[in-house]
Amino acid sequence: MSLSLLSPISSPKFSLYPRSSLYHNNGHNTTTINAFVFRRCVAAETLRLGFMAKKQGGVFWVSSVCRSGGGRGGDLEGDDEDDEDVEEEELEAEDFEGINGSSSVLPDRWDVLGLGQAMVDFSGMVDDEFLERLGLEKGTRKLINHEERGRVLRAMDGCSYKAAAGGSLSNSLVALARLGCKPIGGPALNVALAGSVGSDPLGGFYRAKLHRANVNFCSAPIKDGTTGTVIVLTTPDAQRTMLAYQGTSSTINYDSCLASLISKTNIFVVEGYLFELPDTIKTITKACEEACRNGALVAVTASDVSCIERHYDDFWEIMGNYADIVFANSDEARAFCHFSSGESSDSATRYLSHFVPLVSVTDGPRGSFIGVKGEAIYIPPSPCVPVDTCGAGDAYASGILYGILRGMSDLKGMGTVAARIAATVVGQQGTRLSVRRAVELAESFSYRLESSNIGSDIGSDHISSL
Repeated sequence: MSLSLLSPISSPKFSLYPRSSLYHNNGHNTTTINAFVFRRCVAAETLRLGFMAKKQGGVFWVSSVCRSGGGRGGDLEGDDEDDEDVEEEELEAEDFEGINGSSSVLPDRWDVLGLGQAMVDFSGMVDDEFLERLGLEKGTRKLINHEERGRVLRAMDGCSYKAAAGGSLSNSLVALARLGCKPIGGPALNVALAGSVGSDPLGGFYRAKLHRANVNFCSAPIKDGTTGTVIVLTTPDAQRTMLAYQGTSSTINYDSCLASLISKTNIFVVEGYLFELPDTIKTITKACEEACRNGALVAVTASDVSCIERHYDDFWEIMGNYADIVFANSDEARAFCHFSSGESSDSATRYLSHFVPLVSVTDGPRGSFIGVKGEAIYIPPSPCVPVDTCGAGDAYASGILYGILRGMSDLKGMGTVAARIAATVVGQQGTRLSVRRAVELAESFSYRLESSNIGSDIGSDHISSL
């Protein structure tokens, strides 16, 4: 049997994959019209994602492996915020055992590789008196040195706190890995993160925690390095005071190991916080060039308005020349556009989509937008009772990536999937999507994935007005 194109069905219509086009203004591909391509490999019965130029060249394929683990406990041996109970741990350990063989065997390709800050989060509840005693201003984010970190952690001795493999990008990757840990709607997904950790116990903790959450941390530890940490102090009024010690995590070098990883990656995601690190723009640029050279999609997360304002030109250097996907919230999107706070989120989305093929903009309880070729598709919020909004945008980004990897061509449907994942995280305490809920969501999405791949007007690249 020959390979058959999977045709999209969409409302509003936009054939994100076969024969349609996302026009690049990118330096790496200025003369071609690019499109995502999904084909079914009949012999292997798997869905594979490709990237096709105007003359159908430069195709790459997806292959996928995934494992899962679980953990509980305290201090550096566990305390995942997403572990709901003992049954959750048993589900992680048992349900996915043997899905794809030994976890020590790395896959041939990565579905998604992230490049981000690898930092351990210490999160605890404190009162105002604690902050005053340490001379900390409530609700701020401050860089601290090694001695200050030790002083704060000693002061927290006796307090109840959690340690976790932190970071905005790691939240997205963990959610994606858990959504794709079973072959529902396609093969299981391979997800990895590259970054910088030391050879200290915190570095080992970070690597182990991500591994148990189905995300491979692929970078070797830096000898005698000190892993970065973020101490998150939450007061009863829900304000968070963050103290960041960057340590070794502040340096990410482009080397042959990172180049090799990127060459075997289908979607490469750059965390926006990296733009704040000294000389990291050089690493980001080389990494994005390598990704484009090997046919991978490049995604950029905005991360923070102040970060955008301080490194505006660097962001646009990467977005304008390499990015296929940008993730931002409404404030970050306006910052990219130099729009005032009075400008609407959909205006910012439309503007950005003239420069980046696919733009994802979240707008809190008001919903979200997906922008393509100067149009903005509104995605209503998914109903939920909000408990903790931290991590909602990270979860939403995982949904967009999941939809792309699962071959969804209905952008409205893809956004709806992402909104539902975000609502699940908002309706719980903590930023991580648990394995149990991820599997339930993936199963509930399977019908939408099937309907999105039923034949329709595959030549259409029209987005109907909303």
